[in-house]
Amino acid sequence: MMHFSNTKPEKKLITILKKRSGRDNTGQISVRHQGGRQKRYYRHIDFKRDKHDIQAKVIDIQYDPNRTANIALVEYEDAEKRYILHPDGLKIGNLIISGKTDNIKPGNSMALADIPLGVEVHNIELYPGKGGQIVKSAGSSAVVVAKEGNYVDIQLPSKEVRKVLAKCFATIGRISNIEHKLEKIGKAGRKRLMGIRPTVRGVAQHPASHPHGGGEGRSPEGMHPKTPWGKPARGKRTRKRKWSDSLIVKVRPRK
Repeated sequence: MMHFSNTKPEKKLITILKKRSGRDNTGQISVRHQGGRQKRYYRHIDFKRDKHDIQAKVIDIQYDPNRTANIALVEYEDAEKRYILHPDGLKIGNLIISGKTDNIKPGNSMALADIPLGVEVHNIELYPGKGGQIVKSAGSSAVVVAKEGNYVDIQLPSKEVRKVLAKCFATIGRISNIEHKLEKIGKAGRKRLMGIRPTVRGVAQHPASHPHGGGEGRSPEGMHPKTPWGKPARGKRTRKRKWSDSLIVKVRPRK
């Protein structure tokens, strides 16, 4: 069990997080059943790790209400402070570095080309310099399994094997808070504070609101399961084809 310090978040690294309640840039609801969340600050995380060849010291490990993973506050030799995702095993007082290094230890960030095979990594870039985009949730990690030309093969947590440019950066280690998936919410009120509102069954709704609705008394779905918009709800594959599918070496196993 991780114990956090009672220190407040670093003032220069936080901003007020605006509530959007599942609405997109047009103001329409794009994700249903969201709203009523507690007020919170957003902690700015350094996903790029672009301060190269300068050592940083871990000065605190904190809870982040905006993500499942814990975060670590690090201070560089020039006194600049940044938040990073906290890798499992990284402790207060440890030193980390980003760039070309032979020290393969949790928290160090380097190009995939320099990481040995079989090493666990997280916060992986898909485009050089853009910052980590995948493998960023609690307890997750990917594995470097092969290198070929300008690409490195990465086995993702889903067991899908994917090619990523060797120039892209990744951070060594598995993300902390591994027990997150075992956590129980406990009560409905906590779910509401997290910003998740109740979900009503389709068969309990009015027929104008859902294809499963209507009927006298309790009734079954009476059809192949559908979404509120009439699309198939189970069994139909929804993943769209895109150009990056050509980088998939091994597809994830179907459940």
